Order: sequence, then C-alpha cells, then structure tokens
Amino acid sequence: MLSADATRLAVWGDPIAHSRSPQLHTAAYALLGLPWTYERRRVSEAQFDAALADPTETWRGLSLTMPLKHVGAKAATVLDRAAQLSGAVNTLVPGDEGILGFNTDVAGLVAAIREQGIERATRGRILGAGATATSALLALEALGVPEVEIRARRPDAARHLVALGGQLDLHVTAAPLDAPRTRPGAGTDPELTIATLPGDAEPAASVLDAVVVPGGLLVDVVYGTWPTPLARAWEDAGGRAVSGLPMLLHQAVRQVRIFTTGDADQPLPSESVIVASMRRALMED
Repeated sequence: MLSADATRLAVWGDPIAHSRSPQLHTAAYALLGLPWTYERRRVSEAQFDAALADPTETWRGLSLTMPLKHVGAKAATVLDRAAQLSGAVNTLVPGDEGILGFNTDVAGLVAAIREQGIERATRGRILGAGATATSALLALEALGVPEVEIRARRPDAARHLVALGGQLDLHVTAAPLDAPRTRPGAGTDPELTIATLPGDAEPAASVLDAVVVPGGLLVDVVYGTWPTPLARAWEDAGGRAVSGLPMLLHQAVRQVRIFTTGDADQPLPSESVIVASMRRALMED
C-alpha cells in the first residue's frame, strides 16, 4: 500500500532487471539528504492489484514500467493531464484524494528532444502504435508539431492515435511502416521521428528506405540495446540518432519532484546539480 510516511520507493514491472531507475533515484536522494531506498520489484499485470493493496508492504511512491502503465492508470483516483489523455501512468503516490497518478514520460521526452536543440517542428513521425506511441504523440503536441504521421505494421492499430490527434487539434495520419516516402526532399519529410519499436527489431530494407530521413533527428526510446538497427541505419544515412536514456533521465527527474513535493513542475533545490549527478549515475552503469 502507499503511505506518505514510508521511506521506501520502487520501480515495478515485468521484466524489471534491466531498469536503471534505482541508479537515478538513489543518486538524487543522496544529494537531497533523504534516507530513502529505491528498489526494483518484478510485478506482473496479474499481480499488480494485490501487490498495491498489500498492507504488509508500504511504499512512499512507485514508478511503473511495462506492462503496468495502463493498470496503474485504473488504480489511480486522480490523473494528471498526460495520464488522462494517454491512459498510462508511470508514477503513483498517495494524496488527500486517494492515489495520484502521473505520466512523466511525456515531459521527459519533450526535455530530451529540446536538449537536441529542437524547440518546435512542423512535421513529426512516430514509428509504432503501442502504449509509448501515445506519450510520443503528446510530446509532439507539446512541441507544437501540427502534422504527425504514424507508421505501424498494422495501420488499423493506430486508430486511437488518430482519434487522440483530433482531440488535440493535430493532423494525424497512419500508414504502413514500409509505405514509400512522398516526394522525399521536397519539404515533406519529418524533421523529427520518434521510434517506439522493440529494440531488437531488425527492420526490413523496405522499411528503412521508407522511414530513414537523412538530416532528420531520430529519438529511439530504446536504451537497453544501443545502437538499434534503426539507429545504425539512420546514422549511416547522415542523420542524428538519440537513445532513450535522456528521456529516462528527465522523466525520472520529474518523478523525484513528485516523490519529494507532490508536484512534477516544482524544481528541486539545486536541481542542476542533482540532474548532473543522476546523469553520471546513468552513464556509469
């Protein structure tokens, strides 16, 4: 169960051994002088409700990774805007109104993209149509991108993203992963591509020909295996490719804010120093 008096934090998911969240959070709480612990725990979707309600285990807050983000949203009493729109929660804390659910992936992705010098873009593209693609679409909205193309193995799987785009007043279209580029080089290529495909996926040559944009920025949310085949092809074509590590860092910063103050937008004391320490911990792993 969640308790504001607890000093234990954790990331739950299945699988979970790959998670680098403990390194990030431990570095932050050490600098903040907080005697909190942060651990990994393997929790499946079927085990989630019982684990969350267990009165013998008390947690100050939880980070959630796959496949728990949607069940986490259902468990929350109050959701922030990103969680409401995406139906996904990666952070749970106790609050006066019950369990508070946040999606810090969106803001983390926006911060990671801005680190690459992109404040706004005219055209964006998302590869994949799963849970992370929804957060990617919200990140593009935050960056002021009015036109977004979804590329998915099954375009029908992107219907919810097209519908969400309508709610956000964005022009969102869906196409197969290997659909030919339209007039490449004539101002129709996206300036920014966010890949949410499995890291070990080996795209066919026809897919690479269709989605690799020389000169454009690729943010591949994968960080466990790098470079991915897609990132390697992107860089070979002269583009820039960034892994999911900066996104992981910046979403974790917002989680630390939530766990310490309850507010994802409230900067931490000496936040630049804390972020630098978290970044070092991430790189040293």
